[in-house]
Amino acid sequence: MRYVVIGGSGHVGTYLVPMLVRLGHEVINVSRGSRQPYEADPAWNSVKQVTANRGAEEADGSFGPKIAALQPDVVIDMICFTLDSAKHLVEALEGHVQHFISCGTIWVHGTPVEVPVTEEQPRRPFGDYGIEKEQIEAYLQLKARRDGFPATVLHPGHIVGPGWAPINPVGHIDPQVFVRLATGQPVTLPNYGLETLHHVHAEDVAQSFVKASQYWSQSIGQSFHIVSPAAVTLRGYAETVASWFGQEANLSYGPFEVLRQSISQDEAEVIWDHISRSPNCSIEKARRLIGYSPRYTSLEAVRESVNWLIAHKVIEI
Repeated sequence: MRYVVIGGSGHVGTYLVPMLVRLGHEVINVSRGSRQPYEADPAWNSVKQVTANRGAEEADGSFGPKIAALQPDVVIDMICFTLDSAKHLVEALEGHVQHFISCGTIWVHGTPVEVPVTEEQPRRPFGDYGIEKEQIEAYLQLKARRDGFPATVLHPGHIVGPGWAPINPVGHIDPQVFVRLATGQPVTLPNYGLETLHHVHAEDVAQSFVKASQYWSQSIGQSFHIVSPAAVTLRGYAETVASWFGQEANLSYGPFEVLRQSISQDEAEVIWDHISRSPNCSIEKARRLIGYSPRYTSLEAVRESVNWLIAHKVIEI
């Protein structure tokens, strides 16, 4: 089959594109051409590269027809962030594609009511990113059910893996938090450290796109959470990271509104984005319908990322 992957040079595409090649598929990667995969793989030698500026080409109406002209069997869209963008592409592909798989986010849920959150729970998104992704999901599900458009939406959690700084136990992306935990220095967590994060390794996200396309009849019209088997609390996460280096976590706690006064505004906003949602999502539906089977736990995925940061001297311990 011919797969067109839009945004296939990113973190997930680093694993997804070689997976598809090794399964014997023809793969076309559509990107701006400004980024190399995070890890080298000889499979990329057989991948056709198509350069596109999505924003500019959507504005002049050429992007969707350009993708349709590639005559794909399956389109995987990793980088759709607005409803207008989704509509433009879907309108060009209707009647010309066997399966369309869109990358969403677990942030479509907003604040959870019951945990673990299932795909069927009502959406209560907040923030531009979560709201736009929820609108895209609703549109694609409607197109699938009303018009027969073969759409599936996959919702990853906090993606991690080599080349990526994970969301850390404080709730932002500064990798120096891992240095502090590894060397016994004090780290302050927001509130009581019981908010949650739900990571997923990029390889497991890639696996889910392959699985969804293999089980297309069961995945069309559906949305699936793509995360590790279990979320982690900030406190448990911090204590585990410290233990990797033979340390006992030197933790203190403080109300977020007090903590934010001692850090940058950007860091405070990232922390709030994560702890206000505290994602904890079920993967039972993905296991049952498309055979999703994550290889990594949250902590295993983070540890691989941290080891990469150390090996490449992004952090020094």
